Amino acid sequence: MLLPELVTPCLVVDLDALEANITAMAGLAARLGVDLRPHAKTHKCLPIAARQLAGGAVGLTVATVAEAEVFAEVCTDLFIAYPLWVDAARGRRLRELSERVRLGVGVDSVAAVEMLAAHRLPGVDVLVEVDSGQHRTGVGPDGAAEVGLAAARAGLSVRGVFTFPGHAYAPGAAAPAGSEEAVALRAAEAALRRVGLDTSVRSGGSTPSAAHTRGGVVTEMRPGVYVFCDAQQVELGVATTDQVALFAVGTVVSRGSDRVVLDCGSKVLGADRAGWAAGFGLVPDAPGPVVALSEHHATVPWPREPPALGTLVPVIPNHVCAAVNLADELLVLRAGALVDRWPVAARGANT
Repeated sequence: MLLPELVTPCLVVDLDALEANITAMAGLAARLGVDLRPHAKTHKCLPIAARQLAGGAVGLTVATVAEAEVFAEVCTDLFIAYPLWVDAARGRRLRELSERVRLGVGVDSVAAVEMLAAHRLPGVDVLVEVDSGQHRTGVGPDGAAEVGLAAARAGLSVRGVFTFPGHAYAPGAAAPAGSEEAVALRAAEAALRRVGLDTSVRSGGSTPSAAHTRGGVVTEMRPGVYVFCDAQQVELGVATTDQVALFAVGTVVSRGSDRVVLDCGSKVLGADRAGWAAGFGLVPDAPGPVVALSEHHATVPWPREPPALGTLVPVIPNHVCAAVNLADELLVLRAGALVDRWPVAARGANT
């Protein structure tokens, strides 16, 4: 699928695989009876968001106010799944956004609720974040009532609760994380119900735990990586290499008797590497992964006859979200032909 005229390093999208992934996740959500609200921080790209919405997504998830501002161009229902600390500048931006789209934001403390309420944002709903086992952000399920009540008393509309089962990103952890997600959301729902608050939205989900989502408890799922898949999903057994829809492409710039060096280093692939990962990225055509990574060098073992200098080599990034955020554009290929170039519109939208 690699065109010889590609200027490397670059990121290429296999459009057939991308569309198949979008369809497959929409089908899973429908079978589970839950709404699909994909996380757009993975692709940061308006044409992909439009495809997800056309495929049945009820809205989009984002991580920052800046991402919401970008995706408001194509989506009218956005959820910022992050415990925002809303200063004056963010307050103004949220007010402007809420005049354009239906907007939800995450909270996980009374102090954050008070900051949000101080900016008088009647068009903004809140969802209380619950910790379901990742132990990053979120209150315990029983603490959801305190945060929710604070929001209601401050005049904010409470839409429900959400969690992120991020601890599913480990071998053998997806099914337990799905169970723990359901337990936490059920307990948080009960806590909010006891104090008379709305629990119509119980939002969760991740790509590795998507198949273990408990419909009936979870009402909405927010996977992101599924649209491309990456080396983590392949090594976890969540996806096959045939389902990977985004590759970094590097050129062999140096070679030895048992290895090659590609020009797609950490400034292209990103430097994420989980402790259980085989390397810094998977190379479908090579006998091993990327074993060493510098800013502009990716070293790949190749004990058989290494490819010649100038050969184009595809690499599956470990963490596709980080790789996409390093690129200005995605080159879109179908059946070996370059059919489009998509700007990474939300690149660097971190505020």
